[in-house]
Amino acid sequence: MKGNIKFFLKVLLLSVICAGNTFTILAQQAGNVIITGTVLDENNEPLIGASVLAVGTKTGTITDFDGKFTLEVPKGSNIQFSYIGYNTQVLSSDRKTMSVKLVPDTQMLSDVVVIGYGTQRKSDLTGSVTNVSSEDFNTGLVSSPEQLINGKISGVQIMSNSGSPTAGSTIRVRGGASLNASNDPLIVLDGVPLEQGGISGNDGNFLSLINPNDIESMTILKDASSTAIYGSRASNGVIIITTKKGTSDKLKVTFSTTNSIQTRTRMADMLSYDEFVNVVKTQGTAAQQALLGSERTDWNGYIYHNAFGTDNNLSLSGKVLPNLPVRVSVGYYNQDGLLKTDNANRVTGSLSLSPSFFDDHLKFNINAKASMNKNQFANTSAIWGASTMNPTIPVYSGNDAFGGYTEGLASDGKPVTGGVLNPLGLLEQRDAHSKVIRFIGNFDVDYRMHFLPELKLHATLGYDYAQGEGSDYVNPEAAQYYTTGGYYYPYGPQKNENRLLTIYANYNKMVESLNSSFDATVGYDYQYWKSVNPASASMNAAGEIQTSYKATDERHVLLSYYGRLNYSFGSKYMLTATVRRDATSRFAKEQRWGTFPSVALGWRISEEEFMKNQNVLSTLKLRASYGVTGQQDGIGNYNYLPVYTLSQDGAQAIMGDEYIYTYRPESYVSDLKWETTTSWNYGFDFGFLEDRITGSFDYYTRQTKDLIATVPAAAGSTFDKTITTNVGNVDSQGIEFSLNATPIKTKDFSWDISFNMTWQKMKVKNLSIVEGGEVTNTPVGPSIDGYQFQTLTEGYEPYMFYVYKQLYDEKTGKPIEGAYADLNKDGVINSDDLYRYHSPAPDYIMGLSTSLNWKNWNLGMSFRANIGNYVYNGMAMNTGAMETMSYNAAQLNNLSASYLETGFQTRQHLSDYYVENASFLKMDNLTLGYNFGKIFNTCNLNVSAMVQNVFCITKYSGVDPEVPNGMDNTFYPRPRTFSLNIGLNF
Repeated sequence: MKGNIKFFLKVLLLSVICAGNTFTILAQQAGNVIITGTVLDENNEPLIGASVLAVGTKTGTITDFDGKFTLEVPKGSNIQFSYIGYNTQVLSSDRKTMSVKLVPDTQMLSDVVVIGYGTQRKSDLTGSVTNVSSEDFNTGLVSSPEQLINGKISGVQIMSNSGSPTAGSTIRVRGGASLNASNDPLIVLDGVPLEQGGISGNDGNFLSLINPNDIESMTILKDASSTAIYGSRASNGVIIITTKKGTSDKLKVTFSTTNSIQTRTRMADMLSYDEFVNVVKTQGTAAQQALLGSERTDWNGYIYHNAFGTDNNLSLSGKVLPNLPVRVSVGYYNQDGLLKTDNANRVTGSLSLSPSFFDDHLKFNINAKASMNKNQFANTSAIWGASTMNPTIPVYSGNDAFGGYTEGLASDGKPVTGGVLNPLGLLEQRDAHSKVIRFIGNFDVDYRMHFLPELKLHATLGYDYAQGEGSDYVNPEAAQYYTTGGYYYPYGPQKNENRLLTIYANYNKMVESLNSSFDATVGYDYQYWKSVNPASASMNAAGEIQTSYKATDERHVLLSYYGRLNYSFGSKYMLTATVRRDATSRFAKEQRWGTFPSVALGWRISEEEFMKNQNVLSTLKLRASYGVTGQQDGIGNYNYLPVYTLSQDGAQAIMGDEYIYTYRPESYVSDLKWETTTSWNYGFDFGFLEDRITGSFDYYTRQTKDLIATVPAAAGSTFDKTITTNVGNVDSQGIEFSLNATPIKTKDFSWDISFNMTWQKMKVKNLSIVEGGEVTNTPVGPSIDGYQFQTLTEGYEPYMFYVYKQLYDEKTGKPIEGAYADLNKDGVINSDDLYRYHSPAPDYIMGLSTSLNWKNWNLGMSFRANIGNYVYNGMAMNTGAMETMSYNAAQLNNLSASYLETGFQTRQHLSDYYVENASFLKMDNLTLGYNFGKIFNTCNLNVSAMVQNVFCITKYSGVDPEVPNGMDNTFYPRPRTFSLNIGLNF
């Protein structure tokens, strides 16, 4: 067997070597001339494998490793020189020695967009698709791929979940389409759809395991016409990530290093030292006054520090053989958090091989990416502690108890119940860390049939494996776990697998007689996911088990058949039609299959004859699309099955003198089915003055039916209070606008500007299990002390704040404690007077980027704005009343500065006073760079200085107007980052 394989490889290698010379051998005829020469690129570097062909004949060859060629051709022949990505040149053979320089076809390279299962020219797109290349990515210290395009695309909202380097991001394309199921877009990496969610040790930041420096472009599919090819996972949009490949001829080495310092920005607005002391002395009880100390402690100064970060990347790309482009890269990223003991560390490596054979009829694409991420997690409870801790007491107690940290103590010398713990002790007495490894690989084969070159067969094998494990340990001396003798929780290794098989055929034909082009694709996908997590237990420091956690084994499969037709008549009238059939193991057999069709039309008006005699409007294309997409993520793998959970130790039933383990039935719906979203999109693309000004406009509507939601269960129908089932509908609509312009372009100076704007609205149409049932207000969202502040109500936006209307003193303008409007006029203030007051979702989302280039200098800026979003200032409410100054007799707590305005004695949880307008304008990036050109005749040098999170203009009084779920309660502040980048190209 091994001998046969070796023989086959030898034959294959010999075929590849001989293929480039076949035409030359056939051309050996009398009366011919021998032409020799060299083919160079725009940098005067030799092009390996460039095609050299005598026009009108089959006589040709390809260039060697030095870009040289020898060709025997008939006298007087014209010679054609071509290479992928370069403009073709035709020259006369009147010279026996030729030196040819090819120029890159920049239009061709920039006009191609990666879409689902293929590529397409931008001019032929009929759907709402946006592509961002690496040249337009956000710069600076970027920890995760999604941050590369933040603020760059209309209809796409990306928000980092906190300022921690271990935090992930929330990504929404057109606001999402669901309520309880997932609203995350599908991420496709080099043709491999990635599983949503995270893994133990990196739960909220799974994308960070991919090195942003390895990414070439990101394409966002927004409307149903472009996303329906992904069927059941496409309701929330699709983000296609394409990584860098080896494309150039000569081996090139690139090295970049970015080093940064992160600093604090805005902290929670608490009483200053002097204000705190004054309030205690003038309004506090004698017991409270006795707790005032003599220190002047800045608790925030002890838990936060300036954080150093570094991101280093080295890559090698080029051709090691005439038909073998290669790219190899390694990366090292290390970022401390603003909060002490917070750190993210990542090592990555990638390999890309793109060999081609038989005159590019057979192509392979092999990608392998590996990463190892080590996280150190800070105890974020320290943020609350530093904000509320008594500023008049010392950090250290002066004795060895509790590790030497000052703590609130009861009369018996033990930590007081319900006390605020020393924030520095919370950080330094905890060791929580994780290690996560991930491998993502794919093997692609493209074969363009020799006898029918319009037909291409494609196969992809993809594999995504991740393993995460870690531990959380708290010293037994720490006050946090003093009563149990410390805390120790080892977890993992959790193992996630994602296997993919994709097979499709593509037929692309231009029929000159019909003035039409056809591009048809049919395919099959099989994808299998598995996630296993062993049993674990939390213990005290002595190893005594406190709580046990059962092992889990989650699996599901998705089978798919799909087809797409792109038709164009005269390059003016375009049709795209797709259909996909998906079957998922997450639903019962009768509900397993779903069909997701779409159709789109396009009209390039600018190609019409009546548009030819004008020079102002260079591009105008109308688009319209309709489609249906599905949803089955975020709902669990077995919700349609009757599942029984075995009780754990401590939760057995007592039968006489015996403890019996019981099985508890979980709620389930046997006919749970697809959540489907029907979408319409109408838009146009435009360009003026030879596309110096370009842009697009889209209006869309979406209706989601059979909404997968968790709702209250009917009494007696299940053992659970809630049940996940198909209920109701949600409608949304929006407008998207983008504009790109180059107002100035001269030899030495250019100015580019890009703007995008989005308006979007959602409305809950029905939430009743029984159609036409009573309208209810379902409490949702984060809670404080058991209070929930948001609601789902039919006829309104989802997640609106559900609060009382605060009344104010007419003379002072201050809120009156406990005084709310009687909205239903029944003379009683109760829950019937709660009303829906604004939403965390913005009405408008805007982004602006601009770049100024003068000779070798570059100045870049990017801005983002949200208008109409509201935030509940939970920090101000939860610390803004006199009652919160003392939770016990042993401590004093600092108060929110809002107390000086309200004078509240008790917390007003549901007052709309704390729902604040959080509209903002942020400057995300400011970059100044200089290109030194070639230095020491060896390499090119680029140096740039950057500031991220430059400023934020807002009326919101809390830490940050951009917080998850519209709730600000001990939010980890986002840092301001100062970076220096050095790039070397050899």
